[in-house]
Order: sequence, then structure tokens, then C-alpha cells
Amino acid sequence: MTDVSAPQVKKRTGFQALEVDTRLLGMIGAFLVICFCFNILTEGRFLTPRNIFNLTIQTVSVAIMATGMVFVIVTRHIDLAVGALLATCSAFMAMLQTRYLPDMFGLGLGHPLTPWVTIAAGLLVGSVIGAFQGWLVGFLAIPAFIVTLGGLLVWRNVAWYQTSGQTIGPLDPTFMKFGGINGTLGETWSWIFGILAVAWALWALWSARKAKIAHDFPVKPAWAEATIAGIIAVGILGFIGILNAYQIPERRLERMFEARGETMPEGFTAAYGLPVSVLLLIAVAVAMTLVAQRTRLGRYIFATGGNPDAAELSGINTRMLTVKIFALMGFLCALSAVVASARLTNHSNDIGTLDELRVIAAAVIGGTALAGGIGTIYGAILGALIMQSLQSGMAMVGVDAPLQNIVVGTVLVAAVLIDTIYRKKTGGR
Repeated sequence: MTDVSAPQVKKRTGFQALEVDTRLLGMIGAFLVICFCFNILTEGRFLTPRNIFNLTIQTVSVAIMATGMVFVIVTRHIDLAVGALLATCSAFMAMLQTRYLPDMFGLGLGHPLTPWVTIAAGLLVGSVIGAFQGWLVGFLAIPAFIVTLGGLLVWRNVAWYQTSGQTIGPLDPTFMKFGGINGTLGETWSWIFGILAVAWALWALWSARKAKIAHDFPVKPAWAEATIAGIIAVGILGFIGILNAYQIPERRLERMFEARGETMPEGFTAAYGLPVSVLLLIAVAVAMTLVAQRTRLGRYIFATGGNPDAAELSGINTRMLTVKIFALMGFLCALSAVVASARLTNHSNDIGTLDELRVIAAAVIGGTALAGGIGTIYGAILGALIMQSLQSGMAMVGVDAPLQNIVVGTVLVAAVLIDTIYRKKTGGR
């Protein structure tokens, strides 16, 4: 990092100088403990490149919705319909690309326009449904709990009626690339992305330090900045390295060459690399973080969550804000529907079942306060990763599904208890 002379903070211990969020460290520590424990119980199978790859693509759908749930909970609402809305959007998009577009416009599977028209229409449907629920909450003053509880029942069965309860598939090949396993960047492009991500992260750190100096704000010591930069770089490149270590099976490679009318060279190997779905999650995380921290909408969301009455008196249209938040939540549900159905390669009747509980749990475990006003995007994503790690690890160990749900429920209650105690000790921060 560039050593720019500037006002320094008071002398502190080495750890304090890093100014790292202790709650974030606690979540990372819990995640690492879970990983190492399951790695021991599975005799080293949990932390293999293959399982880490699968873990990442399984986390994406819930993590995308969890970023939107942060805004919903921050404004002191709740959305119990996210799993059902995902199912409705998934059913609509599956029917659109397999029935409606071919019958009405002649755009069958494999047509260049089919996946993009399907995704655009699905995102529009999700946004409209979300906005409608937000209108019921914001303008008709019906509690969000009731509106979305009704939505859970309504949209789950709307999904069923769209497909008559049948599994719809296969889906468009380009559409399925958003699921992860059928769409990855490959080894070379994954390394390129990793290097660009590191460069962007270092530039962001340097820009933030420069901005603080320009406004005479105290900054961390240069060694602390360099340490954080090193940790970020190692984390990004290490993650890319692990994904690139997962090799595509030989038989799958042979089928890929055969599909192109070619013969696979002897001894040829290739890695999956970074899944497109994870790339999509990264884009969502960056966009939602910018909304939360750098836009008027984000300031209004957190101001309303901190004190709704004061926010309304200050001129914030809290009713329209509610519509916007639920519309955004609906948009993210539709985006998650793309990822979930693409990963399964079809729409199934039970898609998104219990996702509402997983999404809420991810946001809460990630530090979003149910009382409103506090929450982070990165915390929700880490919460989703912790939840998926628990479920995947228990499945690998052979824990029965009922007991898995018992453990997840217990963890959720424990997370809220710990968060409550933490906020009391830190004065509600």
C-alpha cells in the first residue's frame, strides 16, 4: 500500500489498529470451526475442492435473497413469501421457455433470445409481485407478517397451478449456465477474474485511505492497511485456487468434446473454475452494498429502520419506500429462481420449500437486528454460507433430515440470543 503521511489514530494494540468488526470475526471463526469439525467427521471429505465447489453453488440462491432480506428486516418488516415467490417465478420461467415462447413466438430451447427473454420476464414478474405486497404493507397498513404469510400460501399454489404440479424440463442450455455446474469460467478466466478482483480491492482500500487523509480523518497505520490488503488478496486468490483444483471428470470432458464433433486429446484435463452463479452473487453483493452505503435509498432504509416516526417527519416517504424494498425483494427472488432452477436443470414442484426460513436465518445469523436499523450485506451472505455448511456437513455425516432441521433451528435461536447479549454490552451498536 502507498505510505501516505496523515494524521494517525491514537496508539493502540496491533489487533485494535486493524479496526476489524468483531462480529464479523466471530462469524468467520464460527464458519471455520464448522468446516474443520465436519472435515474431521467426514475424514477429510468436507474441505475437498469438489465439496467446496458444490457448497458455493448451493449457497448462492439463498444468499442472493438474504441480501434483500437485510433491507426488509432493517425497516422492521419480514417477508415469509420469498420461497413461494421463488417457486412462482421458477414455474413461470420454465413454462415460458418450454411452452409459451415456442407456441406463441417460435422461440424454442436453444434460440439465442429464449434465455434472455425468459430471465427478463421472470425478473419483471417477481418485481411486480413484490411491489404489490409492498403496496399492501405500506399503503393499506396491513402487517408485513400477515401479507407475506398469505403470500406464502398464495404464490406456492400459483406455482403449482402453472405447471399442474409437474416437473418442467429440460430448460434452455444457456439458461442452465446460471446454475453453476453447467456454467463456469474455466481455469484461465477464473485466475484473470481473481487478479482483477484483488486489484480492485487494493484500489478501493487505497482510495478510502486517500479520502480520509483529504478530509483530515484519522487513518490506520500503513502496516495495518498492508495486513488487511494481504489477507484480502490471499483470500480471493486462495478461493480461486481451490475452485480451479476441482477437475472436470474425464467422461464429462469426453462428452463435451463429442458434442462439438471432436476427439479429446489423450491426457487432457480441465478445471471447472469459478461458477457463473457465484459471479452473479458477487455482482449482487457489490450492488447491494453500494445501495446500502452510497445511495439515498440506502440512507432512507437505515434511517427508517432506526426510527420510523422520525424518518417520516423528516420527509421520507416511508410508504413508497416499503413498496420499493419489497419490489427489490421480489426481483431478487426471481433472480434466485433463475439460479435454483438452472442448478436443478428443471422446475420442480418443491423448489424453494422452506427457503423463507433459511433466508431469514441467514440474515439474522449475519447480524441483522430484528428490531430494525442494523444489518450488513456481507453478514447475510456469510450467514447463508454458515447455514449451508451446517446442512451439507450434516448430510455428509449421515444425520437424518428431521435432526438437521432441529440443529438449524437451535442455531438460529442461539444466534439471536448471542446477538441480543452483544448489543446490550455494546450499547445497541
